[in-house]
Amino acid sequence: MVMKAQTRNTETMTTNFDIELQEWLESLKAVIDAEGTDRAAYLLEHLVAYGQKFGLRDFSLTTPYINTIPPEEQPEYPGNLALEKKISAIIRWNAIAMVLRANKKEDGIGGHISTYASSAVLHEIGFNHFFRGKDSPDADFIYFQGHASPGIYARAFLEGRISETLVDNFRREMAAGGGLSSYPHPQLMPDFWEFPTVSMGIGGLTAIYHARFIRYLENRQLKTPSDSKVWCFMGDGEMDEPESIGALSLASRENLDNLIFVVNCNLQRLDGPVRGNGKIIQELEGIFKGAGWNVIKVVWDTSWDALLANDAQGKLVHRLTEMLDGHYQKHVVSDGAFIRGDITQGDTDLTRLFDSMSDEQVKNLGRGGHDWNKVYAAYHRATTHKGAPTVILVKTVKGFGMGESGEGKNVAHQQKKMKLEDLRDFSTRFNLNLSDQDLEKLSFIKPKKDSPEIQYLLEQRSKLKGFVPKRSAHRSKKLKAPPRSNYEEFYSGTKDREVSTTMAFVKMLSNLIKDKDIGKYIVPIIPDEARTFGMESMFRQIGIYAPSGQLYEPVDKKNLLYYKEAQDGQILEEGITEAGSMSSFMAAGTAYANHGIPMMPFYIFYSMFGLQRIGDFAWAASDQQCKGFLLGATAGRTTLSGEGLQHQDGHSHVLALPIPTLKAYDPAYAYEIAVILEDGIHRMYIDGEDTFYYLTLGNENYVQ
Repeated sequence: MVMKAQTRNTETMTTNFDIELQEWLESLKAVIDAEGTDRAAYLLEHLVAYGQKFGLRDFSLTTPYINTIPPEEQPEYPGNLALEKKISAIIRWNAIAMVLRANKKEDGIGGHISTYASSAVLHEIGFNHFFRGKDSPDADFIYFQGHASPGIYARAFLEGRISETLVDNFRREMAAGGGLSSYPHPQLMPDFWEFPTVSMGIGGLTAIYHARFIRYLENRQLKTPSDSKVWCFMGDGEMDEPESIGALSLASRENLDNLIFVVNCNLQRLDGPVRGNGKIIQELEGIFKGAGWNVIKVVWDTSWDALLANDAQGKLVHRLTEMLDGHYQKHVVSDGAFIRGDITQGDTDLTRLFDSMSDEQVKNLGRGGHDWNKVYAAYHRATTHKGAPTVILVKTVKGFGMGESGEGKNVAHQQKKMKLEDLRDFSTRFNLNLSDQDLEKLSFIKPKKDSPEIQYLLEQRSKLKGFVPKRSAHRSKKLKAPPRSNYEEFYSGTKDREVSTTMAFVKMLSNLIKDKDIGKYIVPIIPDEARTFGMESMFRQIGIYAPSGQLYEPVDKKNLLYYKEAQDGQILEEGITEAGSMSSFMAAGTAYANHGIPMMPFYIFYSMFGLQRIGDFAWAASDQQCKGFLLGATAGRTTLSGEGLQHQDGHSHVLALPIPTLKAYDPAYAYEIAVILEDGIHRMYIDGEDTFYYLTLGNENYVQ
């Protein structure tokens, strides 16, 4: 009897809780209906803050596992969707044919099919409606995911920018008639690719600092303010690289609403699931939201809308949120009956939701990244959001359309071949109507110039003011060589005065900054070590860049050389981040090509924490044809003997040696530094040579 009474009491409490919850939900819905979501958010925020006074626990940074943008807030799709889907199908096929043909000609040459297969809609909506070309005053900068390169080439082929010979020679650059590089390589294709991104994580970090450098140029009145966006496409597996998320707070701290990340969450990396026992979209949402980003999730396609609308009790949303990515990957290769059972788990209410659907309809419930309307809505909201950077987390299927050859399978990333049966299924699925002969020959599809497909494709790019990607190094303003008087005092030596080569360099840099022709184009970059290098006098002289200016009074304000931050400050004082500082160096050193402005970066750092720490970025800088000067200070085996081996550098030049466009010098005297700087400026900024320099500097004082 006691147990029965306890059971009745428990049931009564549960019923009361349910009634109470329903009342709260109805009240919230009434506020939303009457006063809108902003008012409801205001009330919830203050309600939580009030509860926290009484020990209410912190709430999750994640939202339910559904789309951020509800159906009623989706804008109308602006293009000819039927024609866009047809064009996309052709590009999908040509991208697959390109890789398969290459591996027929030379087995094992490699290439990737599945990445672009999963992200085709993400790219095509951008190309047709968002990515502005170089002829626009609001030109955009796109960091394409490296493994998606076949799809980018396939579109350029339709645009008439790449010949069939080049496409046929994918990954065979030295073939007769030329070929295409495997990934985005500006050095190999200097008029096409802008940013080398296939070394995982580099794209994310450099995109953030590029977006920040655009604001730097605008705040220093070197560039007209614009609505340009920096788009960075990354994979969910790639987000495990520390560089991918290492500077997220910089982007939000400086309100970089000109920055958009698109993370293709196909839940699959090379060997298996990205998070088989977790949920990568939820994890990334928490990371980005915690860092202050605007987060947009595109999880489900339109076929889910009615189901979610009918989920009055929220049980479906709860179930979708608790299911793991491992389950969702299993769904891709399972039939509708399995998916239905896995979702409903015998729950009466969930089962009822799916009652009117056949197993085939359940199987066809899709992911949001393949839904044109859902992705367009996300891009539209991202490009109009103000005050913070945006990340779009888009759920897709890796190898979408590859069928048994790889769709949603662990082997998808490495697939270089497809069976004829799967090619037939691909042709049928995307309404290509290819014959078996075309499928076996892997024939490229190229509609005529006057076809509706090509005309539409070109018209959309014309509206957006030019093709992308496109590198335009020739647009850069030409500099006038600074007069020799900037260096002459160093040619005769210091007589009896002892100084270090670091101090001699700082004096040369100060002279160059005062030069009327090149001074404003110089970008001093320092990772929190200016006082070590004797550069603190520059704080007051040219200011430290801060987009909001200096909102406080520095503790050393009474000193002559106080710490001065300014909206138009010239120094990039990066804090303790060599990778971030190198990313700024790359943004400045490639501004001649990206913005037509010949910026001249001087990045000075502890030599031991230079190339050894950021070697991959130095290679990327070379690929991107970066210009500028790297200064490895406190160099040598004994220059900081008290600091131990971790601060001593006897090998940085060995690390610099293999980088193709990096000229490395180890000058002993001030006059040598002067000659190197004079020659380097002339080579890079007058003659236009695609190179950059590395000089080591010491802190010992001796007669120069």
